[in-house]
Amino acid sequence: MNDVIGQSAGLVWSFLSEHGESSLSKVAAGTGLGKNELQRAIGWLAREDKLVITLKGRTETLSLA
Repeated sequence: MNDVIGQSAGLVWSFLSEHGESSLSKVAAGTGLGKNELQRAIGWLAREDKLVITLKGRTETLSLA
């Protein structure tokens, strides 16, 4: 399971590296990850201090730290 989460985290990191700050829905669409996979990947990257999670209005955005 850790391998799958790590691969998903890599997809999210690559997407954000290429596209910059993005909403959760844009990251999900751009990576093709499902809700659970995306949340696990975000947790992985957040735990490693590689993400900045910002609330803009009612929308959460992600960017690389």
